[in-house]
Amino acid sequence: MSPRLSIIIVGGGASGVLLAAHLLRNREADIRVTLIERREQLGRGVAYSARQWDHLLNVPASGMSAFADDPDHFWRWLLQRHLVADGNKFVFLPRRIYGDYLSDVLRSGEDERLRVIHDSCIALKSTANGVEATLENGTSVVGHVGVLAVGHEENPPRARGIAVRVGSEADTPLDPDAEVMILGSGLSMVDAWLSLSQANHRGPIIVVSRHGLLPKGHRQVARIELEAADVPFGTELHYFTKWFEETVREVVGRGGDWRSVVDALRPFNQRIWQNWSLASRRRFLEHVRPFWNVHRHRLPPELHERMQAAVASGQVRLVAGKFIDVARAGDRVEATIRRRGAAADEHVVVDRVYDCGGVTVDVAHSSNPVVAGLVESGAARPDELHIGLDVTNDGAVIDRDGVPSSRLYAVGPLTRGKFFEIEAIPDIRVQVAELAERLLA
Repeated sequence: MSPRLSIIIVGGGASGVLLAAHLLRNREADIRVTLIERREQLGRGVAYSARQWDHLLNVPASGMSAFADDPDHFWRWLLQRHLVADGNKFVFLPRRIYGDYLSDVLRSGEDERLRVIHDSCIALKSTANGVEATLENGTSVVGHVGVLAVGHEENPPRARGIAVRVGSEADTPLDPDAEVMILGSGLSMVDAWLSLSQANHRGPIIVVSRHGLLPKGHRQVARIELEAADVPFGTELHYFTKWFEETVREVVGRGGDWRSVVDALRPFNQRIWQNWSLASRRRFLEHVRPFWNVHRHRLPPELHERMQAAVASGQVRLVAGKFIDVARAGDRVEATIRRRGAAADEHVVVDRVYDCGGVTVDVAHSSNPVVAGLVESGAARPDELHIGLDVTNDGAVIDRDGVPSSRLYAVGPLTRGKFFEIEAIPDIRVQVAELAERLLA
């Protein structure tokens, strides 16, 4: 008799919980899934640990099922708990509710094949018979396969231990009149602003990003379909951008909405990314991504209106510029920025700097000890753009010599170099379903 397949998942946020759920969904599979997560609650990564009610999902409830082949799973869960009324699913719910849902996806199974360890994993390595995960308490766990589901970088190097992440231990209460700077103007910035608003903050808030752009708002629009034959795969960025702009103009000219085009592209986004040359992908990250992000990652309508009102009132001031450095200035913080088009740096002293500048961090300098250890040992290597680990199409980690592992895998944001669009639930749930099927085979 072959031994029970033992799978270790490092990280119990959204990616790890979804993978475990897909593995355990097969009731006949003879497996043991060990989920290692330092937080007491599962499914509470950076996104879903938000506790405020106005920290909302930026995807309508209809798109947030844990299972792509059961799109109403989340909606039924909501109905059973009387959290929504049966009807229009174009609603944006608090992220804390979705964290409860992710946790319940596993808990509802009461499956003896699942073991949860609440500790920090500090190392993961291949052994003669499989993998070994070392825990912060000094013990270790062994298995046949290890999967990295560590989510987003929580301590970006540019913060230098001074800039604060929203919701972290360093995010202590502020004087309501304190001067604040937020680095980045995307969805994480909105989280920081909401937290300040909840605390009745009155002081000025300076938002610094390369182009000074705010996320656009969601709107319920007509759905349009694009066939694969309609999309110019294999072309370079400049041609693709021209095609995209022309397509938007055509749809808007017929009375449609640009959001319909962005949403219609979603099934093809990963394939588009993978078909671009390295040069096109690099140019996209450097020049196009800010514009894509504000249209692709949109705000719920009510939050978008509130954000615009805060800017119009002058409390939130948008600055287009580049972040250079941050340093202590007594009991305050000095941020160095360079405004767009300026020749000289500008030094701004504030009471706190929040780092909300996106999630793309050079993985070679990861603050996560597991990722750093794998890269340092040569068991893993950064992708060509250094925005994640180099992996195969099925998530196998590729080592320093270019050899894919048969024991180490990665899912979620850590694989963005290969897939780019791999940070939202609708994309992650497909990735983990495919990996689960492969591992169980």
